[in-house]
Amino acid sequence: MEITEAVTALSALAQPARLRIFRHLAKQKEEDRICAGDLSKLLDLPKPTLSFHLKELNQAGLINSEREGRSILYSPNPGGIQRLMSFLTEDCCQGRPELCLPDSCCSGEKD
Repeated sequence: MEITEAVTALSALAQPARLRIFRHLAKQKEEDRICAGDLSKLLDLPKPTLSFHLKELNQAGLINSEREGRSILYSPNPGGIQRLMSFLTEDCCQGRPELCLPDSCCSGEKD
Protein backbone atom coordinates (compact mmCIF):
# COMPACT_ATOMS: atom_id res chain seq x y z
CA MET A 1 0.00 0.00 0.00
CA GLU A 2 1.29 3.42 -0.90
CA ILE A 3 1.14 6.24 1.62
CA THR A 4 -1.59 8.07 -0.35
CA GLU A 5 -3.81 4.97 -0.19
CA ALA A 6 -3.17 4.68 3.54
CA VAL A 7 -4.08 8.34 4.05
CA THR A 8 -7.32 7.82 2.10
CA ALA A 9 -8.23 4.77 4.20
CA LEU A 10 -7.35 6.43 7.49
CA SER A 11 -9.24 9.59 6.48
CA ALA A 12 -12.29 7.47 5.74
CA LEU A 13 -12.09 6.02 9.25
CA ALA A 14 -11.47 9.40 10.91
CA GLN A 15 -15.17 10.17 11.31
CA PRO A 16 -17.36 8.72 14.09
CA ALA A 17 -20.24 7.43 11.93
CA ARG A 18 -17.91 5.88 9.34
CA LEU A 19 -15.87 4.21 12.05
CA ARG A 20 -19.08 2.74 13.52
CA ILE A 21 -20.17 1.50 10.09
CA PHE A 22 -16.75 0.02 9.38
CA ARG A 23 -16.56 -1.73 12.75
CA HIS A 24 -20.03 -3.21 12.26
CA LEU A 25 -19.22 -4.48 8.76
CA ALA A 26 -15.78 -5.74 9.81
CA LYS A 27 -17.46 -8.12 12.28
CA GLN A 28 -19.23 -9.88 9.41
CA LYS A 29 -17.94 -12.50 7.05
CA GLU A 30 -17.35 -11.19 3.55
CA GLU A 31 -20.19 -13.33 2.21
CA ASP A 32 -22.65 -11.99 4.83
CA ARG A 33 -23.61 -8.87 2.93
CA ILE A 34 -26.10 -6.33 4.29
CA CYS A 35 -28.23 -3.75 2.52
CA ALA A 36 -28.08 -0.07 3.39
CA GLY A 37 -31.65 -0.06 4.74
CA ASP A 38 -30.90 -2.74 7.30
CA LEU A 39 -27.62 -1.08 8.21
CA SER A 40 -29.43 2.25 8.62
CA LYS A 41 -31.82 0.67 11.14
CA LEU A 42 -29.10 -1.20 13.02
CA LEU A 43 -26.91 1.87 13.43
CA ASP A 44 -29.73 4.42 13.69
CA LEU A 45 -28.37 6.55 10.86
CA PRO A 46 -30.49 8.35 8.25
CA LYS A 47 -30.26 6.62 4.86
CA PRO A 48 -28.81 9.63 2.97
CA THR A 49 -26.11 10.08 5.63
CA LEU A 50 -25.36 6.36 5.63
CA SER A 51 -25.09 6.28 1.83
CA PHE A 52 -22.55 9.10 1.87
CA HIS A 53 -20.43 7.31 4.47
CA LEU A 54 -20.67 3.95 2.69
CA LYS A 55 -19.45 5.59 -0.51
CA GLU A 56 -16.42 7.00 1.32
CA LEU A 57 -15.54 3.64 2.89
CA ASN A 58 -15.99 1.89 -0.44
CA GLN A 59 -13.77 4.38 -2.29
CA ALA A 60 -11.13 3.90 0.41
CA GLY A 61 -11.14 0.16 -0.32
CA LEU A 62 -12.29 -0.86 3.16
CA ILE A 63 -15.69 -2.25 2.20
CA ASN A 64 -17.22 -3.88 -0.87
CA SER A 65 -20.49 -3.02 -2.53
CA GLU A 66 -22.40 -5.23 -4.91
CA ARG A 67 -25.66 -4.54 -6.69
CA GLU A 68 -28.26 -7.25 -6.36
CA GLY A 69 -31.47 -6.34 -8.11
CA ARG A 70 -32.51 -2.93 -6.80
CA SER A 71 -30.39 -3.19 -3.66
CA ILE A 72 -26.72 -2.57 -3.02
CA LEU A 73 -25.24 -4.99 -0.53
CA TYR A 74 -22.23 -4.12 1.61
CA SER A 75 -19.55 -6.30 3.17
CA PRO A 76 -16.05 -5.89 4.56
CA ASN A 77 -13.14 -5.90 2.08
CA PRO A 78 -10.63 -8.21 3.78
CA GLY A 79 -7.93 -7.39 1.22
CA GLY A 80 -8.22 -3.65 1.78
CA ILE A 81 -8.30 -4.06 5.54
CA GLN A 82 -5.27 -6.36 5.46
CA ARG A 83 -3.30 -3.94 3.25
CA LEU A 84 -4.00 -1.09 5.68
CA MET A 85 -3.07 -3.17 8.72
CA SER A 86 0.11 -4.38 7.03
CA PHE A 87 1.03 -0.81 6.15
CA LEU A 88 0.47 0.33 9.73
CA THR A 89 2.48 -2.49 11.27
CA GLU A 90 5.21 -2.72 8.64
CA ASP A 91 7.78 -0.85 10.71
CA CYS A 92 6.18 -1.45 14.09
CA CYS A 93 8.37 -2.22 17.09
CA GLN A 94 11.72 -2.20 15.29
CA GLY A 95 10.60 -4.54 12.53
CA ARG A 96 8.72 -6.94 14.84
CA PRO A 97 5.06 -6.41 13.80
CA GLU A 98 3.94 -9.34 15.99
CA LEU A 99 4.51 -7.00 18.95
CA CYS A 100 1.76 -4.75 17.61
CA LEU A 101 -0.91 -7.38 18.23
CA PRO A 102 -3.39 -6.44 20.97
CA ASP A 103 -2.45 -9.37 23.23
CA SER A 104 1.25 -8.52 23.17
CA CYS A 105 1.12 -4.83 23.97
CA CYS A 106 0.43 -3.28 27.31
CA SER A 107 0.18 -6.66 29.03
CA GLY A 108 2.16 -5.46 31.98
CA GLU A 109 4.97 -7.92 31.33
CA LYS A 110 8.51 -6.63 31.17
CA ASP A 111 11.10 -7.95 28.73
